[in-house]
Amino acid sequence: MTTKALAPDVSTWPAEDPQLRGSRCDDCSATTWPAQPRCPRCSGAAISELLLPRRGTLVAWTTQGFVPKQPYAGSETAENFEPFAFGLVQLGDVVRVEARLTENDPAKLKPGMELELTFVPFYTDAEGTDIVTWAFAPI
Repeated sequence: MTTKALAPDVSTWPAEDPQLRGSRCDDCSATTWPAQPRCPRCSGAAISELLLPRRGTLVAWTTQGFVPKQPYAGSETAENFEPFAFGLVQLGDVVRVEARLTENDPAKLKPGMELELTFVPFYTDAEGTDIVTWAFAPI
């Protein structure tokens, strides 16, 4: 079976230890994720790719308790939907990213807990290809 990433440009997946691809402004050092063609701080065009740390800490989160509305790409229906969490993850002193979390029990999520980047199944497309997406898992 074939597997591919939901958004291939935002990470180095399927590398053994995949990283998210961010960008850093060569003029003012602003860091963004996902990568941007221009700096959101100074509007400069001198941008370099920056591979982001795989580990970070949880800043804030919420749980999605119902099937998201279209154009959500997941294959869940009201019958098979399982709640999922997503959160704001601080990657070192580099940047904060919003991402899905592998843990969806709010009682097990704590501010400052350590997380690591992983990739999880998202859906299977019409051609039978398994689509994966980035997420952060508690360490």
